[in-house]
Formats: sequence, structure tokens, C-alpha cells
Amino acid sequence: MIAKTYIFGGLSAFAALFLEILVNQSLQKVIITLPRLIEENLSVFIGFGVIEELVKFFFIYLVVRKSPYFDEPIDAMVYMVTGALGFAAAENLFLVFSGGQESIFLVILLRFVGATLLHALSSAIVGHYWARGIRFNIEGKFIFAGLVLASIFHIIFNYLVSEFNNFLVYPTAFLAILGFFVLYDFEELKKMG
Repeated sequence: MIAKTYIFGGLSAFAALFLEILVNQSLQKVIITLPRLIEENLSVFIGFGVIEELVKFFFIYLVVRKSPYFDEPIDAMVYMVTGALGFAAAENLFLVFSGGQESIFLVILLRFVGATLLHALSSAIVGHYWARGIRFNIEGKFIFAGLVLASIFHIIFNYLVSEFNNFLVYPTAFLAILGFFVLYDFEELKKMG
């Protein structure tokens, strides 16, 4: 099930890419009258972050929800992180093969460390909320809250990377802080049983 979740996480990256291209093209047609800065922010920061979080969750949910191996709430967090790592791996490979030699170094430096960790942490947040929803028998509301939070964190990270492109202390510090909260959430779930 772990391998299947990882593979479906990777497949979700291609679905997200397809949706991001569609959204980007649609936004360029619809909001042509808005200033360029707003258009770029809508598509890259907001649109891409939200799309990636929703698509990752949808693919992983389809794979694990009815599985007999999904038998305790903490599994939601484990499977979400596993799928997110598959997503990040596929996204990174796509970026390596679509660029030139110089892009390989940038992908290794920025993507393998920053974006991979972001995907794992944001999906862990969704998994934590999903697990709490299972525990309290209100999955839908908790999943929605997790997706909103994960999308917000994804948007903030995208913004920090874009604004401080040559100074990666801010995005790195952001991920470190987020990581502490995710570790706390994981320990909380283990105690809940």
C-alpha cells in the first residue's frame, strides 16, 4: 500500500500540472484587464498551491480510503506524506528533464530540499486533519480545514521563494517552523491511538 500510494502521488503530479496549465491559460484570458502583478500572483502563488494540495489529496484519498490497510487514524498522515513524496519526486524529475544542465543543479538545491519538504509537510497537515476527522466522525469538515491550511502554507512558501530567490533563509526558516508543528501533530495523533 505504501508503494501504491507513492506511485499514485507521482501520478497526481501530472494531473496537477495539466490543471495548472489549464488554469493559467484561463486566467490569462479572463483577467487580462488586471495588472500583471495580480495575474502572476493568482496563477502561481494561489492557483498552483491550491491545485497541488487538492489533487494530491484526491489521488491519495482514492487509493487508501477503502483499503483494509487504512485501519487507524494515524495512517492518514503516513499515507499523505508518502503520496506527497511521490508527487514531489515526479515533479522534480519533470523539471530536471524539461530544463537544461544548469537546471539540474537548481532543482537539486531548491526543489529536492525546499519543495519536497514543503509537499511532505503540507500533506502531513492534511493527513493530521483527516485523522482527527476520522477520530471525531466529521471527516469532511476536518479535511476541508486541513486542505485550506495546507494551501495557505503552500502559497506562503511559493511567495517566499519567489520574493527571496537569492536569500533562502526565509523559506527554509518557514519550513523548519512548519516541521515542528507537524512533528507535534504526529505525536498528538500517536497519543490519541
